[in-house]
Amino acid sequence: MSKILDVLKSKKFWLELLIMTVGMLITAIAVYYFLVPSKLIIGTISGLSIVISGVSEQLFGIALPVSTVILVVNAILLVLAYFLIGKEFGIKTVYTALILGPLMALLEKYAPYTMFLSEGTTSVMGDIWFDLCCFVLLLSASQAVLFSINASTGGLDILAKIVNKYLHFDIGKSVSIAGACICCTAFAINPFRMVVIGLLGTWINGLVVDYFTANLNNRKRVCIVSKDWDRIRRYIIDDLVRGCTLYEVIGGYTNEKSIELETLLTKDEFSKLMEYIGKEEIKAFITAGNVSEVYGLWFKDKKRVKQHAEMR
Repeated sequence: MSKILDVLKSKKFWLELLIMTVGMLITAIAVYYFLVPSKLIIGTISGLSIVISGVSEQLFGIALPVSTVILVVNAILLVLAYFLIGKEFGIKTVYTALILGPLMALLEKYAPYTMFLSEGTTSVMGDIWFDLCCFVLLLSASQAVLFSINASTGGLDILAKIVNKYLHFDIGKSVSIAGACICCTAFAINPFRMVVIGLLGTWINGLVVDYFTANLNNRKRVCIVSKDWDRIRRYIIDDLVRGCTLYEVIGGYTNEKSIELETLLTKDEFSKLMEYIGKEEIKAFITAGNVSEVYGLWFKDKKRVKQHAEMR
């Protein structure tokens, strides 16, 4: 009980809760306004739910509410997430997956998409390709942000995360693989042309997720060779509150021994470091490259960096 209270008191919990809520609101808007009216089936659980709703209407004359179908399918997948992916991912995804249906129901009640449709059309944007672009951009941004805090939009993301964890594919490729399988169910209610558009949308979604994810997690790997390496080291540790690694190197041209300093920084931290080196007129040879993924002892929270340093 005390652990639960500690979590509820933490700033991180409430910040992540806000991020998950906003992310799922964006997802609900993307699905309700750009998929549901056009019956465009992208490889998502929302798309699968549209298929199930359409099939139920064809077979029984009753179209099940898409929001209800999403809720049921997500509930089943959440059990898989808990056991196959992990407790933290599973718990966060419980929240995100279960609020998608209610958020869509609220949009359906207070701002139905019929308000934005022109007479005789089934597309909010007036063109199926514009609907596809809007949906992919909104969904991919939401997915990337949620993946960055070890959460997801539920549904397809659960399947993608399972593929990512056990087959070790990039998260974008995992989204595309899982989505393509779901997309093929659209043959039950849509013509061939619409299924092909859905498959293209699923593929583009995977690419855009990878792009957003890479930008969110992007770090600078900085290598510096300088006689004033200790001043730079102290600035990185004391002012930027980051770690660094030192290597003894030998110049191929001068044959002189020197120290190479290597560190991983955010873009803002890299800018501060370059500003410091320029301001102090430190002579240095500097190379920098982008790193899209960082594992191990990398902390977003500077307090944790200090705590780790004190423990050592």
